[in-house]
Amino acid sequence: MPQSSAFAYLAPILFLSFSNIFMTFAWYGHLKFKSVPLALVVVASWGIAFFEYCLAVPANRIGHQVYSAAELKTIQEIVTLVVFAVFSVAYLGESLRWTQGAGFALLVVAAFLIFQK
Repeated sequence: MPQSSAFAYLAPILFLSFSNIFMTFAWYGHLKFKSVPLALVVVASWGIAFFEYCLAVPANRIGHQVYSAAELKTIQEIVTLVVFAVFSVAYLGESLRWTQGAGFALLVVAAFLIFQK
């Protein structure tokens, strides 16, 4: 059943934002716990990733009503970069270099081109 237009446009962005927070912690959160055995880290990461899927799958199902698959993937990649940049600075204490910022900006330009009709 189709959702309201505003919901179909906004829900995927919101759901993908939260799903990327879970996935970023699943993939990179363990870097602060290097003494934890790898097998335990893999199991914990898999458990966190379950919640990512619970948000990403509905985001794509809902979003495909108004976005193409390529546009949904582009939204996901831009959200991933924003979430990862904040995560790496706030959680891992790493700094971003200007070259990384420039690379991210080029990806935003690529996203702009993908959304052109």
